[in-house]
Parts: sequence; C-alpha cells; structure tokens
Amino acid sequence: MPPSSTKHYHPYFTQAEVDFLSEKQRGKQSAAHEEKVRQSACTFLETLGARVGFPRRTIATAQTLYHRFHLFFPRKDFQYHDAALAAVYVSTKMHDTLKKPRELLSVSYAIRYPDLAAKSKHPGGDIDLDTMDHAMVENDRQRLLAIERLILETICFNFTARIPFPYVIKLGKELKASKKHVKLAWRVAIDCHRTTLPLIYPPHVIALGSIYVSALLLSFEKPPSPTRDGEVSTDRLAAKLSSPLEWQENYRARHEDLQGEALHHSVPGHRSAPSCVISEFAHTFLDLLLQFTQQSVSSSTNTSPSTPSSPSPHLVATPGRDRHSLHPHQLQHPYPYKPDQLIRLKIAMRENEAETGHLPAPKRRKISVPSELDSTERIGQNEGTVRFLFFPHGVAGDVV
Repeated sequence: MPPSSTKHYHPYFTQAEVDFLSEKQRGKQSAAHEEKVRQSACTFLETLGARVGFPRRTIATAQTLYHRFHLFFPRKDFQYHDAALAAVYVSTKMHDTLKKPRELLSVSYAIRYPDLAAKSKHPGGDIDLDTMDHAMVENDRQRLLAIERLILETICFNFTARIPFPYVIKLGKELKASKKHVKLAWRVAIDCHRTTLPLIYPPHVIALGSIYVSALLLSFEKPPSPTRDGEVSTDRLAAKLSSPLEWQENYRARHEDLQGEALHHSVPGHRSAPSCVISEFAHTFLDLLLQFTQQSVSSSTNTSPSTPSSPSPHLVATPGRDRHSLHPHQLQHPYPYKPDQLIRLKIAMRENEAETGHLPAPKRRKISVPSELDSTERIGQNEGTVRFLFFPHGVAGDVV
C-alpha cells in the first residue's frame, strides 16, 4: 500500500529559505540568468493582464504564485510563459476574475507571436485559436492544466490571497502622507511583486516598506516639497520609519525583532515590521530599480530613447525582436531616476544604519525545517496519499 504524508502550507519564508530553495531549483543556471527569466515572466504577466483587463490584485497574485512555484520546481523543466500562464489562471480563481484556458491562450499567443497578432482581424489583436494548429493548442491547454495542479499543491490548495494595496492607502492616511507620496508608494507596491519580497513579508510590511521607499525616492537629494495642512513631508516620514521606537508598537513589531528574526519566533508564518526589515525591503527594491534603470540606459544608447509607459494594446513585430522574450526594463510605470542617484541613496542608507546602530544581521543559511520545505517528491504524483493542511507546521490548531 502506498505511504501517506502531510504537507503544510507556508505563507511566508525567511530570506535564507528563499535563497536555499532558489539555488536548488536554479541548478546550473546563473543567478543573473534566473533573474532575467523572472523579470521576463513578470513582464509577460503584466502585458497579459493589461490586454485582458485583469485588476491589479489578479496580476500581483499571479506574479507571487510564479515565484512560489519555482521555489519547488526546477526552472529548466518549464518554459516561463507556461508557468506564468498557469499562475494567472490560478490567480483568476482566487480573485473571482475567471477566464477560460482558451481565452488566456489566445491572448498569450498574441504576445508571444506578434507577427500573427499583426495579421489578426480581432480588434484587440487576439489570435483566433481556430486558425492555429489544433494539436498545438490542445497540448498547450493540457500543459496549462497540469502546471495549475502543481501550483495548487505548492499552496496546499489554500485560495486565500493577501495583497498589500489596501494597506498602502490605509497606512498612507494613518501616517498623513501626501497624495503624491501615496501614489508613488502604490507604484512601488506593484513593482515589488517582481521580486520574492511578497514570499518573505506579509502585506502590511510590503505596504509600509513601499511608503518608506517612496519617501526616500521623493526626498533624497531634492529640495523640501510643499505640503498641505495636516500632511507630513516625505523627509520627516523617511526619518520616522528609519527609527523603530516611534511606530513599532502600532504595527505589531517588537524591539527584539530588530535582528530580522521575526519569522518562526512567535507565530509561524507571520512576520512583523522592525526597522531593519523595512530597510532590507528598501535595499531589495532599490536593487530591482537599479537593474531596470541600468538596462534602460544601455537600451537607450542602441535604440530609440522612448520607452512605453504601459504595454501596447497591439504588439507589432519589430526587426530583431525575439518573439519568445519580453524586455523586463519596460516597467508599467517608469521611474525618473538615474543609476548613480540610486547608488548614492543606497550608500547613504548604509551610512545612516551604521551611525544609528541598526545594521542588519548577517544572513543565515540555516533552514528551520529543511525536510518540510524541501519535500517535493510527492508533489504532482499520483502514488500515495498527501494530506494538505492550510497552516504552517506548529501553528495552534495543527491537530491530526
């Protein structure tokens, strides 16, 4: 008789766990190649969502599901557009914005094969699947459903989706941030889903980190901007969030969490918001922004300097364009910052952390429950019985 096993849902991971699992699934690929594929997949999802008209919550959740999927499955075994398409299909079910697989395939073909989209008579540029090879379409549909099953198993069939965008608005009002500040924080919260940050931090920390990053971007090396009555300036907010003593109690943070060890110390799967966590969030996002700005600079020296601020509704084939790749530097909302300015900001942040004694603790490679995180041998297999539980290992209520 086949053995049975139990798999617990992990809503969040530590940075060490993400690094450990990513390195394992990356295999012989370089970290730079992994990041390039990740950004191509996120751009694919952005473009797909814009063409279909999905709300932001569906796109953001799909990006997070894609990142989670490749913590447990090798990248070399899946094309990024196949995994991304299955991720958005699961996300549509989680947010009640459901589309049929054939509808998603039609839009994805228009993105992947712009030469066919240019010949399409559909007003939106979608490709009529009846004109495609039936066997190819059916194989792609079956592949989408097969990967969907794997994604559902990685989340233990837990359809609860937590997104940071409502928290950005609420925390912005609570902190008395300006409308301009909150709008930029919203953009930061959108683009942080291009990273693994949503797998590490809960939504309120993502929102708080987005407000902190936007305050730094709006105040660094810039003259003080005028504020309305009752609003707090961006430089004051940045200084406030750099010090934990003023706000940590209001946002479920503790002083002993300043070493970044909130996860697995209290409630498994929950992380609070200490200042060094916010700081590391800021550095991670600035690294992403720095990557995009450097690619934009290098691209502008070889091509037209104009970069679309949003995906074009009609993707037309251009000479020399790879039909299977998308340019990750084409952010939905481009940021008006230069690489040298972002580097100076990161240096200033580290200097401030050294002066205040809030330097982050060295990253630890120790994995808390390696057998639990690394147990993918039964995922996607029909042998034996796997019991999926909606909560992490050790949480109250974990009874058999």
